[in-house]
Amino acid sequence: MGENKEYMTHPEELGCIHISEDVLASISAGAAAEVEGISGLMSLAAKKSNAKGVRLTVDDDGAVIDLYVMIRYGYAIPEVAEKIQNAVSGAIESMTGFSVKAVNVHVGGVSFQ
Repeated sequence: MGENKEYMTHPEELGCIHISEDVLASISAGAAAEVEGISGLMSLAAKKSNAKGVRLTVDDDGAVIDLYVMIRYGYAIPEVAEKIQNAVSGAIESMTGFSVKAVNVHVGGVSFQ
């Protein structure tokens, strides 16, 4: 357990809930992967989290999530990106109770498969 992990803290009546940024990244990646038109998440060279294609910035006001994706050929990129934003912010807010300030979708390419 020598890892230095970042956590989001949610104070509750009976104590605090600490959720690792890795968990938030996994929730984000899972929600994005379910959107129709996404081909996959891209690998990040200097990745901060364990989830492929997700980078998080967390502060007291909420989380900013950056997703690096590939879009399937034939899908409208703005529509797919908006669906990804809605899916990810909805999943994070419903599963953790934390607010999401922004979901930035970075389209790295188009997949023909």
